[in-house]
Amino acid sequence: MTARLAPTVTQARDAVRPAPGGSAVELQDVVKRYGDAAAVRGVSLTIREGEFFSLLGPSGCGKTTTLNLIGGFVEPDEGEVFIQGRAMTGIPPYRRPVNTVFQSYALFPHMSVAENIAFGLKMKRTPVPEIAGRVARMLELTSLVGLGDRRPAQLSGGQQQRVALARALVNHPAVLLLDEPLGSLDLKLRKQMQLELSRIQREVGITFVYVTHDQEEAMTMSDRIAVMDRGAVVQVGSPQAIYERPASRFVADFIGASNVLPGRIGPAHPGLTVVRLQSGDEVRVPDTGGLAEGTPVSVVVRPDRLEVRPVAPDEGANGLRGRVTKVSYLGTYWQIVLVAGGDLEVTVHHRTAPGEPGSLPQVGETVCAVWLPAHALCFPE
Repeated sequence: MTARLAPTVTQARDAVRPAPGGSAVELQDVVKRYGDAAAVRGVSLTIREGEFFSLLGPSGCGKTTTLNLIGGFVEPDEGEVFIQGRAMTGIPPYRRPVNTVFQSYALFPHMSVAENIAFGLKMKRTPVPEIAGRVARMLELTSLVGLGDRRPAQLSGGQQQRVALARALVNHPAVLLLDEPLGSLDLKLRKQMQLELSRIQREVGITFVYVTHDQEEAMTMSDRIAVMDRGAVVQVGSPQAIYERPASRFVADFIGASNVLPGRIGPAHPGLTVVRLQSGDEVRVPDTGGLAEGTPVSVVVRPDRLEVRPVAPDEGANGLRGRVTKVSYLGTYWQIVLVAGGDLEVTVHHRTAPGEPGSLPQVGETVCAVWLPAHALCFPE
């Protein structure tokens, strides 16, 4: 393969293309290799101005590398990165209209909160009165009023995270990159900071590009999500669209809890397809669009779409009989696990009204997990 010749900074600055639809960031067929391994494989994305956009996927899927390509910490081997319509090849991180918040925060321990926030402005030789005004605004925006004189060691983890965020925002970047900034916080504080980040992003109106492996975190904060797997983007959409209409078994299994039931396509029915599960049971799913009989597939059903009944379902529903192996109370619902057809494990999330115990099966009892065909997804293997 012919080596790519990187243009000079001047050439990259001059390579301007329009940003249709108000795109803040655009990646076109971007590839990044480390030796023989491709960390990012042909990624194309358009991130809109002012949106909270998350890169979501398991460890090693390429999401942090994609963020680093936007920030300029690494250069693509193929493809191009545009920020606000301008090609970024050859432009170093400090010359790009972006700032980055890392998981470590990287605050200066010998400086006060206010001095940490003001550091970038001082490097740009911003007038002192303007620095004071912008720092005061950031302290207010990030709920740090009254803490400007403290050192980072005197702050909680959540407060340190806010300082790092304020330091990044005070320079008014076009895009803020966030690389798992809540990863070191405990669960309660992390959930609190998710709401804080969403509030701050709405107030400042800056495009946020957020990296996380936590699907609940991405769904809580994001306008849109790009799900990544093995260096490629496998689906982009709103949290609701990705949860309700996943494009593949991987997405369905990664976004939210799922029951994955292996089987093969059976005979077609009008508007429906029969799947013969490995357990020996037959279930119906929405029309699979002409998959041949015998094709290996996976039927995916969310636990919150299932009900537990003592008897077989009505004719219009699917049902799997099995023995209850575990019943757990998880606050907002009961989790019921049953084993059907030998070793096929099925999980049901059974909700009850507050104060209402509901009718729960007992461990060892044989019951039926029931769901409607329309609530199932079917993916070829």
